[in-house]
Amino acid sequence: MSLQNRIINHFENSSLVQQNTLVNLGELIEFASQRLVATLLNDKKIMTCGNGRSAAVAQLLSSAMLNQHERDRPSLPAIALTTDTTAITAIANDYHFDDVFAKQLRALGQGGDILVAYTDGINSTNIAKAIATAHDKDIPVIALTGNNGGMIAPLLYDNDIEIRVPSNSSIHIQEVHIMITNCLCDLIDHQLFGG
Repeated sequence: MSLQNRIINHFENSSLVQQNTLVNLGELIEFASQRLVATLLNDKKIMTCGNGRSAAVAQLLSSAMLNQHERDRPSLPAIALTTDTTAITAIANDYHFDDVFAKQLRALGQGGDILVAYTDGINSTNIAKAIATAHDKDIPVIALTGNNGGMIAPLLYDNDIEIRVPSNSSIHIQEVHIMITNCLCDLIDHQLFGG
């Protein structure tokens, strides 16, 4: 296969996953945005987590809330549990890497906050522990997943939301997670600030 054909395949496959996500999950994305807005209107915060490239997407959401998405507006409360390398490495060293998000969530999370967890993989034990901690603290969860939902899907409660990208490709799942995150940020801004 030529390099140009590989490029074409990447774009075509990505477009197909995005289209399938839109058709199958558009209403769920809208509902998730409404849950996030309700959290913010109740003076609570959004907490995010993810591993590797999914950590970058989690940080995209928190930075858009704290700063701005596409327009100037007041800052909105969000914490990325992926950014404090001193805390993460201390927890991983003194306890276990599986605890890096749960331990932070236990200290920083309050009932009524919301956890947005990103995972493209099947085995994300630290995300699973964060979800269990969120449930212990009466914090609902929005999980952005892919594949078959992995170990995360069975952990979710009825009041949680799973947005499962219909793909087995980690790259395409992450691309669509970014698209969904941009949609969520835009929908939050629109519901809170109009326009």
